[in-house]
Amino acid sequence: MASTGVSAGETPHDIAGSVKRMSDLFCPARFFVARHGDAAYETPRGVITEAGGWLTPLGLSQARELGESLRTENIATAVCSNVARAQETARVAAEMLGVDWTSLPGFEEYRVGELVGQRFGGAGMQRVLAAWMDGDLDAAFPGGESGLDVVNRYREALRDLADQYRGESVLVISHGGVMSLALPRLSTNLRNDLARRQYIPNAVPAEVLVDADSFRIEHWPGKADKSVI
Repeated sequence: MASTGVSAGETPHDIAGSVKRMSDLFCPARFFVARHGDAAYETPRGVITEAGGWLTPLGLSQARELGESLRTENIATAVCSNVARAQETARVAAEMLGVDWTSLPGFEEYRVGELVGQRFGGAGMQRVLAAWMDGDLDAAFPGGESGLDVVNRYREALRDLADQYRGESVLVISHGGVMSLALPRLSTNLRNDLARRQYIPNAVPAEVLVDADSFRIEHWPGKADKSVI
């Protein structure tokens, strides 16, 4: 008698469900990770701030263009950091895509602690950033995060999101500094210091595949021209 391939007590529906669940485990999530749109802040330009800021007219246009550029990518949802300029970017892009958006922890910019209020290009900040680019992730801002802190929380944020959206595409609105540090170090196909002398433009996404075992960057938006920031 020919076998049906179904064990005692199982139905074809049970088998199909098991196969689907197994397949889902290996189907990568695709993330389009973009820096927020051009923003203005309460503090003078060039001063380190952790304020949320707001999108300029240019930033609003960039957010709309970002959403428009992803219309054919079947975006399931948009997520962002809990910072106002990222939230505004996500809201505008999500409206263009016709999807919901939400804020999640882990995607915010690195925390600089006691350096808030100092000049952005000051020696204290540059010393830590240079150490990170050279591979010393134990270096930390006084009262703020170490490089290892940043990479670990970004990894967890992407992993958690990948578990929810396996096999789907998601827009993630984040920040240039944290993207430059974390994404190359998480990837299996790019060098760790990829972002050295490369600058992340506003609202132009990196394309990142995340499966059960690895992160792979399919497209990196960094530019050698510093004027893009």
